Amino acid sequence: MIHVVATITVQPGTRPAFLDVFRWLTPLVRAEAGCIEYLATVDVPTTLAVQDAPRPDVVTVIEKWETVEALYAHGVAPHMAEYREKVKDYFVSVKLQVTEPAF
Repeated sequence: MIHVVATITVQPGTRPAFLDVFRWLTPLVRAEAGCIEYLATVDVPTTLAVQDAPRPDVVTVIEKWETVEALYAHGVAPHMAEYREKVKDYFVSVKLQVTEPAF
């Protein structure tokens, strides 16, 4: 199993519209072969000293896939191309971190 943390930065003020598109996308991704978990999250403000301030223009996507090959297939799925087209005006950047359990 692999884990993916995708940090998506959107244009200021567009996060609600971006999340509307992501709501449409989520069940399509969850139905993909090899998808274990897929969800969008947003920062929660806390008083924890080690936490950065909330980022109002960031969505963090938490994913779990059975294999790297399933992740690769996800990236080229037709609904992912449609998603990219729908969010292109909101999108600033994305950073992926792909990990696996250490033990």
